[in-house]
Amino acid sequence: MKLSRPVSWFLLAFGVWSWVIWITFVRNLWKDASGLAFDDAGDPTGYFWVHLLLAVVSFVLGTIIGVIGLRGLRALRRKS
Repeated sequence: MKLSRPVSWFLLAFGVWSWVIWITFVRNLWKDASGLAFDDAGDPTGYFWVHLLLAVVSFVLGTIIGVIGLRGLRALRRKS
């Protein structure tokens, strides 16, 4: 399958965007003082674990999608 240049750039940008957004979210989750992420004893809550799992899955998918975009751009460059 061949990817066009705009699609390759979109996939690469999506991968980078995913990392930027979810890193910011995990930082905010870690510093949460509202009581959602950590209970009074400082132990992680279910909210914390669910959102951490969402972040990890998004990191993995963002990486895979970004790599596909990067490989598409490299293939186009070799073809030229």
